[in-house]
Amino acid sequence: MKKLYLCSVAFVVAVLVAVSGLFTGFAQEKEKVYVINVKSEITPGLFSYIKSSLNKAEEEGASLVLLDIDTYGGRIDSAVNISDIILESDMKTVAYINKKAISAGVLVSISCDKIYMAPSATIGSAETIPATEKNMSYWKKQLKTVAEQKGRNPELVMAMADKDIEIEGVVEKGKLLNLTTEEALKLNFVDGKASSRGDVYRSLGIESFSENVLESTPIEDFINVISSSYVAPLLLALGFIGLVVEIITPGFGIGGLLSIIGFSLFFMGSIMGGNAHLLSVVLFIAGIAMLIAEAAAPGFGVFGTLGIAGVVLSIVMASSSLTLALVYMLVALVLTVAVVALIFKKLPKRKLAKTLLLDTNLSKESGFIPAKEMLEYIDREGRAVSFLRPSGKIEIDNEILDAVSDGEFIQKDELVKVVRVEGSKIIVRKKGE
Repeated sequence: MKKLYLCSVAFVVAVLVAVSGLFTGFAQEKEKVYVINVKSEITPGLFSYIKSSLNKAEEEGASLVLLDIDTYGGRIDSAVNISDIILESDMKTVAYINKKAISAGVLVSISCDKIYMAPSATIGSAETIPATEKNMSYWKKQLKTVAEQKGRNPELVMAMADKDIEIEGVVEKGKLLNLTTEEALKLNFVDGKASSRGDVYRSLGIESFSENVLESTPIEDFINVISSSYVAPLLLALGFIGLVVEIITPGFGIGGLLSIIGFSLFFMGSIMGGNAHLLSVVLFIAGIAMLIAEAAAPGFGVFGTLGIAGVVLSIVMASSSLTLALVYMLVALVLTVAVVALIFKKLPKRKLAKTLLLDTNLSKESGFIPAKEMLEYIDREGRAVSFLRPSGKIEIDNEILDAVSDGEFIQKDELVKVVRVEGSKIIVRKKGE
């Protein structure tokens, strides 16, 4: 009886171990899926986030990386950088266009191994701004190369960027191609339609999965904001506005602080986003220093020319392209002129006016005498109320005047005579000479 009992216990334990092993096997078979959100402007900050997320997914042995895309696009240079790291990655990647992939978002999407679209999503309208021949040629080449590499129709992709491309039955000349989910499916441009990320996984044959949504860090969010094509020129303008205010006000104040903050954030966004190096910052500081030195000297010369050249070149170096740099500088210039003009308009009502406006009444009572009236003093006599070595003060008819001796030293209280007037100078000699 006891032997039968022990056999029964052994059988139950064996069954439990087998079942436990079975469930453990099921748990181990769950595939790791990592999600990267692409739901903002495509900037150097977004590039930093995607790069670190791909590295993390690879280090932790993810089976699949899904890019959840909903973007109006952004900077071409950042889109190209993102495309490169996706193409270089050994991870299996899927683009899930949750709502829209516009402009630079097209390149990010077609760089993935698979593309799925939500039922009401769109993809396309990828024309560069400005649409110069140089920009278009480079951008179209990038799109075509990636499309061919990933087995997408390159003609469709280029038609999204160039409105001069006509595809019969798809897009007319003069219009950019923009595809809905159903249109993209009909043209075999995407791999499927999915109402959710779970549908994407199941369509790929992944029934059991653990999803890990990778969030961007506060630093990556910060870089994303300051490197935005909308924020960067505002930071540049803030720097110049603060610089002008600091120059026209005594001491170091709010203008200098705003200038440092604006310029620092502008270059920080470019450097941390991988578009610039410290050399551009050094060049910019040197340019500003030369401009300040020029402002302290009369006229405009070498320092002013070198200062402007240094500032312009540093901004070009901190931007992804010459065109973008010119746009930044134009926006910053317009905003700076507008704000400084507003400051000048309001200035007379504030104490700050004293630093710019002459607060002296040029009246006869305060010692100012027009040149025409000074001619009337010729041949008149008076006395020196101070030593003239050779300049000093004289008194004529109880009126104190600035005067210059005609070559000789004149003692205080000696009688003098005005011999001539040269511009604003009264020239005198000792009486009787």
